[in-house]
Amino acid sequence: MKITRVESIVLLEQFHIVRIHTDDGVVGVGEVSPMSAAVTHAFVEKVLAPLVVGQNPRDIERIWHQMYHVPHKLGPMGAHLNAMAGIDIALWDIAAQVAGVPLYVLLGGKVRDRVEVYASSMSRDLTPVDEAHRAVEFQEAGYRAYKMHSATRWMYDQGPDQTVETVREVRAAAGEDFDIIVDVNNAYLPHTAVRIARELEKYRVFHFEEPIAAHDLDGYARLVGKVDIAIAAGEQSYTRWQFRDLIMQGHVDIVQPDVVKCGGITEFLKIAAVASTFNRPITVHNTQPVIGTMAHLHLWLSVQGCLYPQEYNIERHALRDDWPIAKEAPQVVGGFIEAPTKPGLGIELDEDVITRIRST
Repeated sequence: MKITRVESIVLLEQFHIVRIHTDDGVVGVGEVSPMSAAVTHAFVEKVLAPLVVGQNPRDIERIWHQMYHVPHKLGPMGAHLNAMAGIDIALWDIAAQVAGVPLYVLLGGKVRDRVEVYASSMSRDLTPVDEAHRAVEFQEAGYRAYKMHSATRWMYDQGPDQTVETVREVRAAAGEDFDIIVDVNNAYLPHTAVRIARELEKYRVFHFEEPIAAHDLDGYARLVGKVDIAIAAGEQSYTRWQFRDLIMQGHVDIVQPDVVKCGGITEFLKIAAVASTFNRPITVHNTQPVIGTMAHLHLWLSVQGCLYPQEYNIERHALRDDWPIAKEAPQVVGGFIEAPTKPGLGIELDEDVITRIRST
């Protein structure tokens, strides 16, 4: 069995998916984080595809090693690992299709039969009262946790911030039996993060995500040492080595890899092993509700460390809500997603939709 073609597809000038074709007719699909589709598309086509075509798609570990090391001077973080993720996920999809089993079977089988997710609000323009009303709507739909983005990203203490006010309103509206998660996208300097974290502790916030610059491992260590609230980070980390440092130097409590960013399923499993070694739980970063969520779902089902509710994007998304690219997308019912039963990822793309919105 050989790879005959790596098909890099940009949708709506923004979203990037990858299909891998084989001489046996089996086709695997993967997704790339949509940070800059033009960049990752070029990386897949010009750098990675020539390394992959002609290889056996089941030699996943060897292919990953080659994709990571051969073009290392072009990365290996950011766009490099994002592009690798699309190919790697597609390879695992092929392997599970050939085996005739859902992907989680190849990853060790299920440790849970379904996965709980939390409602992740990406909106940054809601008032505290409006955010509280929205949280209650999702609580009534069966979700037991809600994440807000309540400060200006990367603001270094200088932008608009309504974090504490919003948390206060959500807690008052939703009651005590509801988890609140706060993500401020690197908004604060370390001393301010300590002050905000102590305020959030009063309202029993479940975890405080990326309060300071992702690269400030010493700052994370000082923050974790001064507060009781769980500190989470990892969406801007891409490899097992970065997660090792995030844990050993930054001392974060919860790690957050993203399968469409961190080099795919192959590297995610190694990151999970690192997290397990240091007894750290995983709550992934997950903003892509179709292929990305389905790839994560197989990991959530099979990785013991994915203990808590995982992230699910509740905002309107073009590939789920406007132009549904999957004939059957992951469905959240009462705050849970059930284990898929079809071979591979379990995603069948709608070719008519792909054709209509394809940019490249």
